[in-house]
Amino acid sequence: MIRKSGNRFSDKIMRLKIRPLSGNRQEPVADRPKSRPRGKAKRRPKLAPGSRLTQAQVDDIFARFAAVHPHPKTELKYTDPFTLLVAVVLSAQATDQSVNRATPDLFRIAGTPEKLATLGEQELTDKIKTIGIYRNKARNLIALAKKLIAEHGGKVPETREMLMTLPGVGRKTANVVLNTAFGQPTIGIDTHAFRVANRTGLAPGKTPLEVELTLDRIVPARYKHNAHHWLILHGRYVCKARVPECWRCIISDICLYKPKTPAPVT
Repeated sequence: MIRKSGNRFSDKIMRLKIRPLSGNRQEPVADRPKSRPRGKAKRRPKLAPGSRLTQAQVDDIFARFAAVHPHPKTELKYTDPFTLLVAVVLSAQATDQSVNRATPDLFRIAGTPEKLATLGEQELTDKIKTIGIYRNKARNLIALAKKLIAEHGGKVPETREMLMTLPGVGRKTANVVLNTAFGQPTIGIDTHAFRVANRTGLAPGKTPLEVELTLDRIVPARYKHNAHHWLILHGRYVCKARVPECWRCIISDICLYKPKTPAPVT
């Protein structure tokens, strides 16, 4: 046994325990502090797949949109699937307002694929020259009209795959037409929907396709048909690109965007 010697080193030795080693040797081991019982760690809420929000928050967002605006619609003017298709093609990189100013006169004289194909590229260009990138759009629309006549009997196809074979028609345009003209629960991601989905944390993504696929997974079925209309309108009038108007946003308490824009001083 180690006796207390009266000096600091010996006193420290006395606080050691003896741990047996192999054979007859023993090794002193310092006392280890007893571990304290850990409290229960708080569980993080489970997020919806691909979202920064929980599924309950996602549901709440669309429930609020539905309560305020139960029947959202596109702001493009059209009369049938073909004129809607033309309007959506024209709206790429342009405002709905600029399209709506040009299409009434256009549709009066070329409201069918046959009439549009007969109109010709030059005259169509003159009709839509107030819209962005009008030359490319005129060329695509004439080719689109001719392809509808040649391959689809002049009818707008009702599948995304067939729509996307038409000149000037991408995934967003196809989704908007399927949703608005044919009542399918597709989600078209334009610049407004893309911004809202990322800014709020609802469906963050680097590409419109990534955002669309996340929304398709997490938006409740009962809200899916109107989902992109709500996101587009919210982005256009409330969650604006330069300065979001957070003070009048109905989902500001859920939205992850910070800092919130305060109400203007009047």
